[in-house]
Amino acid sequence: MTNLKHYDIIRTPAVTEKATIQAENNKVVFNVAKTATKPEIKAAVEALFSVKVKSVNTLVRKGKVKRFRGTIGTQSDVKKAIVTLEEGHSIDITTGL
Repeated sequence: MTNLKHYDIIRTPAVTEKATIQAENNKVVFNVAKTATKPEIKAAVEALFSVKVKSVNTLVRKGKVKRFRGTIGTQSDVKKAIVTLEEGHSIDITTGL
């Protein structure tokens, strides 16, 4: 049974060039909630996608300062999780949830 809390932890899949290259090595990258811990991320991915997770690595990309029409603004911090899957398991992020 999927808990609604799992949808709050896993925000979106990160579709970048680097994430696509890592997909060949059985790794999937997700943008996650800032307060999410590694065990929570592991439980959420296993429950939502019915796969076995080998490990979870996280990083926080600090928000950048950007200018738009002369006004200065800052982007918000983003926490990413690089989820390594067990052999034989895969997630197709193009289909969505």
